Amino acid sequence: MALAGEVVEEEPSLPVVGRSRRDHADGIRTELAARPGGEPPSAALRNAVSVPLADCAGHSDRALRVVQLILRTPALHARFLERQEQWRDDLTAELARRAGPGPDTDLHPQLAAGMALTAFNTVLRRWSDSDGAEDPLELTDRAFAVIAPALDHTG
Repeated sequence: MALAGEVVEEEPSLPVVGRSRRDHADGIRTELAARPGGEPPSAALRNAVSVPLADCAGHSDRALRVVQLILRTPALHARFLERQEQWRDDLTAELARRAGPGPDTDLHPQLAAGMALTAFNTVLRRWSDSDGAEDPLELTDRAFAVIAPALDHTG
């Protein structure tokens, strides 16, 4: 609630207009939790991070402008990356639950969550830099094809 004379700044929704960052974090975590237990981590994570990216594709012009604003504005970009730290923690916990051991006993869940979010950021950057010419879902498939061997490595 703003007091008289105060300016209240709202951050744009990330990455899609109309959905909050918490909605995206919940959507990613919920999608990961809903994936079949035996599914390889690369497929489960690809599907999970595709949730907000599918929203981008569905609201292309508005979402693109918001993503470009965030990526080109240092303060907004920093806040976006800060939020992703919580996303990473949430994904790490879910990956550890799926795999069995806790996040403190194995590096794989935290590294896998970090790789998935790096792919997510790379897709957003490529989509933004192409001014929407590239399909974010196709970019996601390509990005996860590159990191799948590391995500699915056991041992």
